[in-house]
Amino acid sequence: MIHTYEILETNKMIQEENLDVRTITMGISLLDCAHPDVDVFNENIYKKITTQAKDLVEVGDALQRELKIPIVNKRISVTPIAICAASCVTDDYVSIAKTLDKAAKAVGVDFIGGFSALVEKGFTPSDLKLIHSLPEALSQTERVCGSVNVGSTQNGINMDAVKMLGQSLLDMAYASKDNRSMACAKFVIFTNAVSDNPFMAGAFHGVGEHDAVINVGISGPGVVKNALTQVRGKDFGAVSEAIKKTAFKITRVGQLIAQEASKRLGVPFGIIDLSLAPTPAVGDSIAEIFEELGLESVGAPGTTLALALLNDAVKKGGVMAASYVGGLSGAFIPVSEDHGMIKAVQSGALTLEKLEAMTCVCSVGLDMVAIPGDTNATTISGIIGDEMAIGMINHKTTAVRIIPAYGKNIGDMIEFGGLLGRAPVMKVNTYGNDDLINRGGRIPAPIHSFKN
Repeated sequence: MIHTYEILETNKMIQEENLDVRTITMGISLLDCAHPDVDVFNENIYKKITTQAKDLVEVGDALQRELKIPIVNKRISVTPIAICAASCVTDDYVSIAKTLDKAAKAVGVDFIGGFSALVEKGFTPSDLKLIHSLPEALSQTERVCGSVNVGSTQNGINMDAVKMLGQSLLDMAYASKDNRSMACAKFVIFTNAVSDNPFMAGAFHGVGEHDAVINVGISGPGVVKNALTQVRGKDFGAVSEAIKKTAFKITRVGQLIAQEASKRLGVPFGIIDLSLAPTPAVGDSIAEIFEELGLESVGAPGTTLALALLNDAVKKGGVMAASYVGGLSGAFIPVSEDHGMIKAVQSGALTLEKLEAMTCVCSVGLDMVAIPGDTNATTISGIIGDEMAIGMINHKTTAVRIIPAYGKNIGDMIEFGGLLGRAPVMKVNTYGNDDLINRGGRIPAPIHSFKN
């Protein structure tokens, strides 16, 4: 049971340290909406989403008023469209994306995720339709987010998909060139994707979930940074303990919100995702945590070490605080959404290669990274492939949300606005890799995948 004093204890964290509930995300199954006629399918999914989620925003706003806890976003995730639309007789899924967008606007959520496919071992015709629809679908919608899972520890990496998506990202960037290549910012490529992730752009509702479920993502880099000021000069054991205690308190806030939202909406509670997801606001930065730990700048030698400590301690504290902890709990390291990360890139302290190294021990991977718009498709595929390999070998979720910004060059800035912030265009290694990427096929699963 959560007591009132636990809420009162969070007042300082909310008022002074940027603590917030980053998102309440309702997962909705669309499996029962399947129909061969795409128009009927679209009608079915619009009706189900707008019926199931009609009170989501209202409940979120009411909880924020009553508990005085900021709830920044209300979102929806749905069954991967490539699965539930497989029986539709249609050449592409653009109309489906537009229907999702229309439903999201009708209920007032900021994003809807699930324009997705799971292709780690191969493609179905429906998977290919979805992938080919991505540039038009994501550039012509405002709130729809998409993802493709191309690999897993159990199945290896689908390199045909990796090659295809390198070109798809360039096509998305061009299709949305008049909107800052925003389509790419709404798209994620995964290895070992999880089915209960409440964060965009990679959220989708897994087939093993309830018909509908409430997942809550809660953040608090500023709170963790403040806690670390109390252990300056102390050893790593004291640092870990401070982070764990703070993560515990933050997660309890999420537990309260999740339980109340679940009760009021009549939808089962799924998971709490405690991910230290930063915002562009000063004082809400992952990079500032590294500085408090003793680095001159994120990217300095020792950064990966510090991130490993942070990620582990966050998970240990969070898992003791909630009945169900899942999603991608840990620490995110997006570039555009963190003013400290942007500063490190601009100063030369943080490079793409160092970011890749850090993803070995963070929650996800390369997140909101802008690169020159004239980058080769195979180079992008190589970046994707490297990140997918880290996830496959280390049995962890890794992701790539990369933006080949049309018309932009190294050092230019892209202004996305809101929580997406602004991204500096980063230098990319341009040595050729065509012969490697063009081999195609599937990289076999690693030996440690055979555990039966």
